[in-house]
Amino acid sequence: MKNAALLALLTLALVACKPQGQNAQSTDTKDSTTSTTAQADTKTDSSAQDSGSEKPAAASSTAQTAKPAALPAGYTEVPALSATPKRTFKVEPAFSLADGKDYFAVIDTNRGQIVVDLLENDTPTTVNNFVFLARNHFYDGTRFHRVIEGFMAQGGDPNSVDEGKKDTWGQGGPGYSIPLEVRQNLNFDDAGVLGMARSADPNSGGSQFYLTLAPASFLNGQYTVFGKVTQGLEVLKSLTKTASSGQGGETPIEGAVPDKVLTVRIVTKA
Repeated sequence: MKNAALLALLTLALVACKPQGQNAQSTDTKDSTTSTTAQADTKTDSSAQDSGSEKPAAASSTAQTAKPAALPAGYTEVPALSATPKRTFKVEPAFSLADGKDYFAVIDTNRGQIVVDLLENDTPTTVNNFVFLARNHFYDGTRFHRVIEGFMAQGGDPNSVDEGKKDTWGQGGPGYSIPLEVRQNLNFDDAGVLGMARSADPNSGGSQFYLTLAPASFLNGQYTVFGKVTQGLEVLKSLTKTASSGQGGETPIEGAVPDKVLTVRIVTKA
């Protein structure tokens, strides 16, 4: 069945990935048991930081020159924790989401802007982690390195900022892992659902995330749902497809240039 094949693609592609603090970089997808591109690991105070469709090739230059759009009206930006990207940490961030705040992520890409309502009340650990990384500019310059038509768009790998590390795209993480947070009321029942990527170990989430391009109920109960797109669904669906899927597995699309995340800003709304 197609759903089973898609689930296998997501699971198998994550198996080869480990958090960077656990020798993740020593594993190459070419040496794993699957030939699919590896996929893995999906606000705190500054003291926690150190404690522990195909488009033409010209699109790559567009990604380099595009700039983040203005924030949507009615949102207040949460201050950054660092002035420049910080992508290596030793421990999971301390919890510091403020009570009563409704958190959103404004994801600017070279294709446009996507706004995601983060589900801090339902999955606080995962949201806190995502907020912490975004406020450290962790996602700036990363790519949607794995986008499968009719399934999902995956990003958040720090390795993907470097073309020279293309063989390791899908294996990177922040250096720690976070636990799975499954909630019965949260499901992959529509396009635009934000999920945390992980490896075979349920408690191996990190920085990598994915956004569904269509309903994917076969993922329910297996991955953390921690957000939902509220604006920019058309931008999400326009991201360059890097692979197609079928009964035989995942097939890379030759010549596809993955789209870039310009920045992820965390905002709140009254």
